[in-house]
Amino acid sequence: MSKTKIVILGAGYGGLKTLKKLQHENLDAELVLVNKNDYHHETTWLHEAAAGTLDPEKLIYPIEKVVDSKKSTFIQDTVVKINRDEKTVTLQNEGEISYDYLLIALGSEAETFGIPGLKEYALTITSIDSVKKIRARIEEQFAKWKTEQKDELLTIIVGGAGFTGIEFLGELTNRMPELVKTYDIPREKVRIICMEAAPKVLPQFDAKLVDYGVSVLEDRGVEFFVGKPVKEATADGVKFADNETETKEIKAGTIIWAAGVRGNSVIEESGFEAGRGRVKVNNNLTVPGNEEILIIGDCSLIINPENERPYPPTAQIAMQQADVATVNLAKLAKGETDLINFEYHEKGTVCSLGDNDAIGVVFGKNLKGYPASVMKKVIDDRALLQIGGLNIMAKKGKFKFYK
Repeated sequence: MSKTKIVILGAGYGGLKTLKKLQHENLDAELVLVNKNDYHHETTWLHEAAAGTLDPEKLIYPIEKVVDSKKSTFIQDTVVKINRDEKTVTLQNEGEISYDYLLIALGSEAETFGIPGLKEYALTITSIDSVKKIRARIEEQFAKWKTEQKDELLTIIVGGAGFTGIEFLGELTNRMPELVKTYDIPREKVRIICMEAAPKVLPQFDAKLVDYGVSVLEDRGVEFFVGKPVKEATADGVKFADNETETKEIKAGTIIWAAGVRGNSVIEESGFEAGRGRVKVNNNLTVPGNEEILIIGDCSLIINPENERPYPPTAQIAMQQADVATVNLAKLAKGETDLINFEYHEKGTVCSLGDNDAIGVVFGKNLKGYPASVMKKVIDDRALLQIGGLNIMAKKGKFKFYK
């Protein structure tokens, strides 16, 4: 008889952690990991590379550092479609591969909410390639200003005042003194604008923490347009609703969209019942009607019983889901049916405002400033250790805890 075959799609936080833990289970099963790149990247660090405060190479490490070739097979390829009836996955280069059990951990894509022009004219903080483009775009526009003297070249619009947008603004404002010096630009010529459709910045935090974070960024020159939804992006800037009846326009050389994510488009292209690319999974992370498939991370939707709203897609949730997915996949491979349920345990959330500043809630306690920034680095290093191991953490970790 052939071995049970477990296929894992995606080498983000959830997928790669599940593979690492399954390798330690010593299952009599064939483990296959599929990922379009041969590296894992720290998604929660992408904003730093986008702003130019971190080398992109610092936030990636080879998947082979986690894959045990004696127990697992790694296929570098792009997932095109999941064929549930045939129990196969169509890959761009390899064609179809079969599975007995499937873990989908494909991550997210930027959500544009159908706003015209965003796909054409805005950049997103979603991948290594995308953040390289953001850094290059900003530097290119600043370089052009010297000869063209068009102030809109120095205007940067960031759409979204959630985690990604705020953390990017923190890094960008940290780097701004270096940028204006390099390109010999008067600092007052630079405009950094954050546009948020919702009435509040970072709604998951209480008002005091939010006020602190906003004031820190305003002191560094960020302008907040809160409750001003973007209506259209153009080659020259954005149009937004200033009020219920009036639309205004801001000219800008760089537009960055960080106002939300959706699950991978493969989910909907494969015919799963989903909303914004996210499947409402069973409590044990299996797909209703397809219990041989588990979904974790940004493509899964789980309701928080305390407020009846979906949990936000975060690295913390994906990594906790990986622990449950490991147990359940191991049980399924052994022919067991008593799968365990996922329960999310909030351990804290920290939003960086740059290298030595942050806001957050850790074990129910509000933190801000330098102590919060230290905790943020501890959280980042812990993720490296749990998935990449001690050597990866030693090479890639954040150990600069001093001011």
